[in-house]
This record gives sequence, structure tokens and C-alpha cells, in this order.
Amino acid sequence: MNDQLNRYLFDNVHVRGELVQVSNTYKEIIESHNYPAPVNHILGQLLAATSMMTALLKFEGDIAVQIQGEGPVPMIVVNGNDQQELRGVANVTGEVTTSNLSELFTKGYMVITITPSQGERYQGIVGLDKDTIGECLEVYFEQSEQLKTHFWLRANDENAAGMMIQALPEESDNDEDGYYNLRQLSDTIKDEELFELEADVILNRLYHQEDVRIFDPQSLSFKCTCSVERSAGAIMAVGREEAESIIADEGAITMHCDYCNTKYEFVADDVALLFSDPKESNEKLH
Repeated sequence: MNDQLNRYLFDNVHVRGELVQVSNTYKEIIESHNYPAPVNHILGQLLAATSMMTALLKFEGDIAVQIQGEGPVPMIVVNGNDQQELRGVANVTGEVTTSNLSELFTKGYMVITITPSQGERYQGIVGLDKDTIGECLEVYFEQSEQLKTHFWLRANDENAAGMMIQALPEESDNDEDGYYNLRQLSDTIKDEELFELEADVILNRLYHQEDVRIFDPQSLSFKCTCSVERSAGAIMAVGREEAESIIADEGAITMHCDYCNTKYEFVADDVALLFSDPKESNEKLH
């Protein structure tokens, strides 16, 4: 089953929804690391949430959803864009013996950063004072959008997926009962259904008595933004003198991408060529 985001709209009540399955993308990310299982599961839930938020907020550009704290996991971040290209990484500095958010991220908070292709960057912060990531995101939408929103986020060792419903701004008093009815129906979703069934099958099972309009799905993929060019640009930014000093001390300049574990190494000849002819250097290093 391919990783996909499915958006849908209820015709008889002013509510929209999304369903995402990110299992392949999730596995690509965690297989590059050796995180404890609870950290993997949170990363999987955050992947599903980030994908849905990218579509929900309707912008062209990049989004970063980051959890920070002072516990054994100081940081987890997922980056995505409007093309549904996702990557994620965690920083684990202590022993992980629980899946409890408040214990993993002491004094934790969530930072959502939206960087549109056109326009100004926006950042929202919400406290990590709820039991689940979904509940924290619901607070975010209540504060920033004034919209009732509910998330179902699931992840295990192999799979990650999620669902959400959101009341639309034109919601009437009659729609409120409809929203809570849909939320009750959605509460019956089982993990194995989210992980194993096609989206249209899931939606038909949950909402077979509702008028649901399902839009064309959008494919998801893992994509890291690291490259030889970016690494070379970082070296040029520190300047030739500093770069040659590192070469003299270390024998090479080594750069490591935390997201995909790719290593980029530049020896003395590479650095010399880089500063004399950057274009030729990039062609040589590929």
C-alpha cells in the first residue's frame, strides 16, 4: 500500500477530514537510526500530524513541527512541504523508559513553524501539557484558528497513520451536533484498520451513513534536503583559511546529516578545487 494523504468533505455538515498513511516513509526514517521504540512511535505520530497539517493549513512552502523539552529526548522534529515530502529526526540523550510525553519532554512545548514560498514566516507555540500529541495539536488549532479539531494519531514499530476532522468556519449550531457525531464515529477506528486498509474502505466503514466527498489522494515520500552542494556551500561560508585549518588538524572536513545519516567528506584537494572552481568541484564530488 502506497503512502497517501486523503482529504474528504462531508456534504451534509460543515466538517472536513483527512486520513494519512505514512508507513513506508516512517520506516525509511527510523531504519536509518536506532531510536528506542517510544521515540519511534512519537516520530511516527508526528509524521502523520505534519502531513495532515500541511494540507490543512493550505500553503505552498515548508513546515516544521518540533517538540522540545528537558527530559531524555530534548528534541524531535519533522519537516515537510506542500509536495508532501517529509523527513524527521530525534535527539536522544538519556535513557528512555516510558512513552509518557511529560516525562520524555520535561517542561516540553511544541513549535510549529510555517515558511511559505511567498509571504512571511509564521510560528506558533503550544505547551506539551496534554497526554497525547493529538490533544496538543487540538489546542493549537483552537488558539490559532478558533476551529474545533480532533486528531487520531497511531504508530507502532512498523506503521504510522492518522486521521483528523475539523469543523469549518461556517459551522452553524446544527452542525455542532454533526461534528460530535462524526467524532464519535471516528473514535471507533482501530489501529489495524488504519495501518492495513485502503483509505476508501476505512471511510466507507466509518461513515457509510454520511455523504462523504473524497478528493484525489496525494502521494507522500521521504526526502532529505542534504546534498554535496549544500555541504560545499557550508564550507565556502566559513572561508578558505578556516577550511584549510580544519584540514590541517583533522585531515578532512566531514559533515554528517542527522536526518538520513549520509556522510560527506572533503579532503585537501576537494577544498582547494572548491575555492578555485566551485562548479568543477561539485561535478567531481558527485
